[in-house]
This record gives sequence, structure tokens and C-alpha cells, in this order.
Amino acid sequence: MRIALAQYNYHIGNFEYNTRKIISGIHEAKAQQADLVVFAELSVCGYPSGDFLEFKDYIDKCYRAIDEIALHCNGIAAIVGAPHRNSNTKGKPLYNAAFFLENGKVKQIYRKGLLPNYDIFDEYRYFEPATEFDIVTCQGKRIALTICEDLWNLNDNPLYTQNPMDHLAEKGADFMVNIAASPFAWDHGGERKTMLSQNASRYKMPLFYVNQVGAQTELIFDGGSMAINANGAITHEMESFSENMLIVETDEMDRKTGIKPSPEADHDKKIENIYNALVSGVRDYFGKLGFSKAILGLSGGIDSAVTMVIAADALGAENVLGVLMPGQFSSDHSIKDAEDLAKALGCPYYTIPITDTTTIFEKNLKPFFKELPFGIAEENIQARSRAVYLMALSNKFGYVLLNTSNKSEAAVGYGTLYGDMCGGMSVLGDVYKTDVFTMARYINRNREIIPVNTIIKPPSAELRPDQKDSDSLPEYDILDEVLFQYIEKRQDPNELIQMGFEKKLIDRILKLVNTCEYKRHQTPPILRVSSKAFGMGRKMPIVAKYLG
Repeated sequence: MRIALAQYNYHIGNFEYNTRKIISGIHEAKAQQADLVVFAELSVCGYPSGDFLEFKDYIDKCYRAIDEIALHCNGIAAIVGAPHRNSNTKGKPLYNAAFFLENGKVKQIYRKGLLPNYDIFDEYRYFEPATEFDIVTCQGKRIALTICEDLWNLNDNPLYTQNPMDHLAEKGADFMVNIAASPFAWDHGGERKTMLSQNASRYKMPLFYVNQVGAQTELIFDGGSMAINANGAITHEMESFSENMLIVETDEMDRKTGIKPSPEADHDKKIENIYNALVSGVRDYFGKLGFSKAILGLSGGIDSAVTMVIAADALGAENVLGVLMPGQFSSDHSIKDAEDLAKALGCPYYTIPITDTTTIFEKNLKPFFKELPFGIAEENIQARSRAVYLMALSNKFGYVLLNTSNKSEAAVGYGTLYGDMCGGMSVLGDVYKTDVFTMARYINRNREIIPVNTIIKPPSAELRPDQKDSDSLPEYDILDEVLFQYIEKRQDPNELIQMGFEKKLIDRILKLVNTCEYKRHQTPPILRVSSKAFGMGRKMPIVAKYLG
């Protein structure tokens, strides 16, 4: 049997686009003599659809799209993902379902049994979990069809009380098909491969896995669709972050040696994968919203430099405008570094000094500042003056402002609300400062794009004389390790101290993190590249005393 794995990029709620893409994929697979073509989870409507799923018209459009797609399934069968209405008056109104299409109609419907409800997932909000699981038959082959999380109860996951594959295996399946919408995280790919491999080994049958690619606002999907033989070895794997189709002969699976994965399989490609994910995230955010041009403040620092490179890669250098806004404390080398970066990339740039602007603000505020010394207020005036210029250009010419703050800064509140924290999207908000430096070196691996001075100089906001980030924060290598353990690994203060960190340091850092939650609630969407990003996957109260 020839199976086509269709790894595509969908657009939430764009039924015409998604339907056209799926139909095109069916014809392409048929031209390559495939018997079955498999598309991703909720491919018809896009994932995650959020509260659009609560609209009757939205579900009606899903049903009409499925009927249209089914008409093209003659001489070939297809599996597509879409919501399915629950006919029972009790329970949630929908199922997360896979539709098996053959001979021009819907032949069978499989409903998802395990619904994730953690981190960015909120499927219990919309879907009812299935309790019955049936084999799908195609060309005389018995298929154990599952949807994403259905395979994640292999080792008695405490979140779930059932295991769909146990039921399907008992019914004598020949192979497994899993359709997914599994978001990218730099430390998740190896874990995912290992889980899929263990399923194939446990049930002693080949597994065909299809994941979507592309980005849906914060969420980035890396694809990585694959075929795994009954021994748990990966025999075919599709390129990440790329749309494509792969044809696999089921009869050849066990004759291929393949590779057994490990949970740390992709860790050596961490920075490369994060970079590719961010490019994909920026490209789809702009493309799916109908924007084409970006603007950002170009300071000569590492964060704005890396952001500009990513944006230029995603949108084309000619569509990314850098704005240099030197103030009274900006160093000459920072201005030159910013200019050299824009020239190396071929990006247009403007220079708009802010000293006159901030002088007027300070003059007008002087009677009300009561002779108090220069401090945070004056520093923030500089940051907010820059934001005014950036937003003015954005409004006038249709640019989307890119926020350049990194995760370390966002975590501890090292940024100015309505100043450098402005933007339509945060590109680096889930990338720690130490990883930003590593990414800059990755960008320069073949030639110098980011000036070396930008990489080696001490980080500084340049808002007061001789300012350095280390004046206000612990060194980034220490800060980032504490933040990673607290945010991603959810280690509490006692556990952090047991790891060897000083109590005084832990108290200081965690107080900053927790008391700055109000700032993060006012930041732009953050592209998610870790297992715990600020935004939709991390829900913390603003007014709380814990560690505050």
C-alpha cells in the first residue's frame, strides 16, 4: 500500500484556502499512485481555532469543506482532521475528529480520546473525549487511526484513564496512523520521536505520523512527519519547517533499517531549530494577516541585531526598516554597529536623534519633578520617545513594529512599558539572552553579518552614563539558568537552593519575575520556541504575594 504523508501549512478559519490546499494534495498524491493520503489534525479549519469553534457557522463551514474534499476522493482515500458534532445532548458539543474519505463520501469518523489540557492546550474547553475506538479499513488494510495526544499515554500518563491504542491493537490493526498538530519547542522534538518509536515497538506495527507546519500567531509547528517501522526505527522523516509530501510503501517498511531516536536527539541543533522556527513564525504572522513590511528600533545591541536578521530572512531585507534613534547616552560605536548591520543585510534605515525630544519632555516636566535627581523616569522618557517615532512611522506607512526584548528581560521586567516593550509581535520573547548571543554567532557562521563588536561588548540599554545590564541584573549566564529552572522546569525556591544557588540570589530573581507579571500581560504576542513560554501557555495571577 502506498501512503502519502501531506505536511502542510494551514490558515485558521480560511476554509477556501485550506480546502483548496487539501484537494491539491489529494490530486498530487493520486498522481504519484498513492492509495491513501493523510493530512494533519484539524487541517480543515486550522489549529488551534479557539472560540471560533463555538460558532455554528464555523462548524457548518467545516462540514461543507469536508463534503467538497470527499468528492475528490475517487481512486484514492484521504484522512483529514476537523471538528465533529456530538449528537449526545450531554457532554461538550464537539469531538476532535479524523474523517476517512473514500469513494466520494465520508466513510468513517474517528474521534480523539485523549484531550490535552496543559500548557498551551485547552481542548477540554471545546471537545468531548471519545470512549469508543474502531479500526478504519482501507484497501483491505486495517488502520489504527489516532489523533496526536492519543499516543501519549504509552507509559500510564497520570493525566489519562484510558489508552486508545490498547483498544485498537486488540482489534487487529496492520499499522498505525497518527495525525497531529504538535507545536515546536526546542526540547520537544526528541521526546516526540521517542514516544512515537516506543508506540511502534510496543504494538509491533508500523506507524505513519503527519504533523502540520507553519505558525498560528504564537504557536509554531515544525512538521517532522515520519514513518517508523515495527521495530521502532525511523525509516522516513520529512524536513522540518517545510511543506512537502512524502510517499511511503508499507511493504518496504520492515526491510529498512532506520534510526532509533533518543529524547536528546535534536539538542545539538537547538539554536538552528530555534532560528528556523522564528523565521517561520515571523513569515506566517505577516503573511496570514496580510502584512508585508516590518519596522524596528535598531540600537546597535545584540537583540535588535538578531531580530533584524530574522525579519530580513522571513520578509526580505527590503521590507524591514531599521530606525536608529541615538540619544545623549548612545555611544558612537553602537550607532556604527547598527549602520553596518543594516548595510550588510541590505535593509533600509533612518536615523532620528531623540535628544531634542527628551529635552523638551524633561523641560516641561521639570516643575513637577520637584528637583529630584535623574532616574528611572528620565530613562523611560528616552525609551518612550523612541516608541513614539516607531509607531508614527508604523501608522504612516503600514509597518508592523517588531518587539526586540528577549526572555531574560521579559522575565525580570527589564524593559519600559509603552517604550521598548511596544510592538505587534515579540520575536525573541521566548529566547534567553545567552541563547541570543549563541544565535548571533550562528548567524555569522559563514560571514560577518552582525558586527563582532555587537556580540562582544557588554549589553547596555544606554539610558544613562556608562550603563551596563549587569548594574541592575545578575550576569546573564547565572540569571538564565535560574530562570530556566524556575519557568521551564517549575523548580520552587527550596529546590533551587538545593541545586546550589544562593538564597539571596533566588529571592531577588524570583521577586522580580513574579512582581513584573503585570508588564508581561501588556506585551505583544511572543513566538513560542520553548516548552514554557510567556503568554497563552503560562497562566499566573498579577496580584499575588507568593515570592513577591
